[in-house]
Amino acid sequence: MSSIFNDTKIAFADKSTAQLKKAYWLFKSMEMPSLTSVGISMLNFTVKNKFPFVKTIVKNTLFQQFVGGETREESSVVVQTMYSRHIGSIFDYSVEGAEAEGSFDSTCEEIRQNILFSADNPAVPFVVFKPTGFGRIALYTKISEGESLTDDEKEEWNRIIHRYKVVCELAETKDVLLLVDAEESWIQPAIDGILENLMPIFSKEKARIWNTIQMYKTNQLEYLAKKTALAKENNYFLGYKMVRGAYMEKERARAKEKNYPSPIQPNKEASDKNYNDGIEFIFNNLDRVSGYFGTHNEDSTALVLQKMKEKNLNNDYHQIHFGQLYGMSDNITYKLGSENYNASKYLPYGSIADVVPYLTRRAKENTSVKGQTGRELALIGAELERRKSVL
Repeated sequence: MSSIFNDTKIAFADKSTAQLKKAYWLFKSMEMPSLTSVGISMLNFTVKNKFPFVKTIVKNTLFQQFVGGETREESSVVVQTMYSRHIGSIFDYSVEGAEAEGSFDSTCEEIRQNILFSADNPAVPFVVFKPTGFGRIALYTKISEGESLTDDEKEEWNRIIHRYKVVCELAETKDVLLLVDAEESWIQPAIDGILENLMPIFSKEKARIWNTIQMYKTNQLEYLAKKTALAKENNYFLGYKMVRGAYMEKERARAKEKNYPSPIQPNKEASDKNYNDGIEFIFNNLDRVSGYFGTHNEDSTALVLQKMKEKNLNNDYHQIHFGQLYGMSDNITYKLGSENYNASKYLPYGSIADVVPYLTRRAKENTSVKGQTGRELALIGAELERRKSVL
């Protein structure tokens, strides 16, 4: 672990001691998988059945730690607080699992409003959306697997493409950068196909549409090289948010069930190497590629800083960005912000009921990701001790 990210005074500058104590016990509970599993089951049950006390409990615990607010406007308080520390906010409209056309249209409109909100607002450096917010997973899957579509499905697919175009056109008009999140490997080819058709149109002058590449998958470096060569040949720019990946267990289970080779790296060490090789690739291709490094890994973040120094790039160099999830790894984000790097937080927002799937995913990931919860606890504990010593 890189020691440059150990300054807890900087990391928790915006947190009161009471907030830190609450966060400590929240992460402490996540350290116990059995308790987390029971808690998630109870949360989903009580929300589904609209128990009256749930909203207050969730808003004062998981919601307060990991979510900006129920609305974009409510979240603006967090946005301005972080921006005072040179940390941007990326609104993450956290509605998951929708299947209806009306819901997809509503999500598209919400992203349009986020674009309008972020225009000329330096506190919001990107606007992000999830592809499954714009269309059905089953249809993405059919396209990705090359299956034939019915006439109705063709019309539905055209509506999905239209939603992408709507937000891209508005982003171009308002000079806003778009980040498109990654999904599971079996629907990603359809998403990549849409974006690869839009990039030559909307990324001619700079990387406006940023795709996400998951480095825990195999063949990602080859994908980067192929798409970079295509961009150079056709004179447009690429932006990639580079992450390790979020669906490892699901990916391996599906590969086993359907009897195809797992698309996931064999172990964490291979994923880490792939991620760091991806960093190297982007820095070797800055004439065409920009990078947003979404990671909670301190060593990978330190490697990006090292590469920036080797290239003599200013800390706020416009092609290099860093990001972590709100409520996690503040030791990385706030340290970067304090030194004027392009740091930002993914800031989820939405109603309690809509955000529960996101919150339960966060809880599961914190339980399953080796070392993450322990690291959060150690940092919070160290800051609480530091504050005691200065009283």
